[in-house]
Amino acid sequence: MFFDILTLFPSMFTGAFSDSIIKRALERKLISIDIHDIRDYSDDLKHKTVDDYPYGGNAGMLIRPQPLAGAIKDAKERLKEFKPLVIYLSPQGELLNQQLVKSLLDEKALILLCGRYKGIDQRVCDKYVDREISIGDYVLSGGEIPAMVMVDAITRLIPGVLGNRDSAENDSHFNGLLSCPQYTRPEVFEQMSVPEVLVSGHHAKILQWQKEQSIEMTRKRRPDLWEKYKEIHEV
Repeated sequence: MFFDILTLFPSMFTGAFSDSIIKRALERKLISIDIHDIRDYSDDLKHKTVDDYPYGGNAGMLIRPQPLAGAIKDAKERLKEFKPLVIYLSPQGELLNQQLVKSLLDEKALILLCGRYKGIDQRVCDKYVDREISIGDYVLSGGEIPAMVMVDAITRLIPGVLGNRDSAENDSHFNGLLSCPQYTRPEVFEQMSVPEVLVSGHHAKILQWQKEQSIEMTRKRRPDLWEKYKEIHEV
């Protein structure tokens, strides 16, 4: 998959994509990540100005439509053979969840637009943005961290990225439930033992225990997810 990220702060992504799973996926050429500075598209050649005051007298600044439109059009031209989807990371967007992440695997290329300040000119959303996505009901300083979250969440599900030790199928939310409790060595730590079933070697019983624990944890911690799970699976 191709990720094309449009941002005012390209340096924020350096550390995020240079280690662990993302690094391995890049090295294996399972994903490609290009990062572009929106300031490079400003018609203010001297100062590279990208923001201005909003109409209506509200406080704060908005990113002007001109550099945003230029950056998006350039990205779409670069990726035109893959028919990229333009996603604006926005507090007003639909809430990111595992099902949404899975659905994005069908895309060959994503253009991730990172807002800043008080947001972007609405006309850019109306003409150029295909989808607005939020990673939670809170406000961040910009769309860079949400873009990192999306790249990581999607990359984990791309075939060949994870090995057995990192299987995505055991992650919370993969099947609509939270993950069951996990344990590793030593078998006894500060007088607390690993549940007996996990060291029994009985694979079927272990799977049953894990399923029961996932259900119980979801019911207690995320009743909203449990209700959705019951509806889908007719529990």
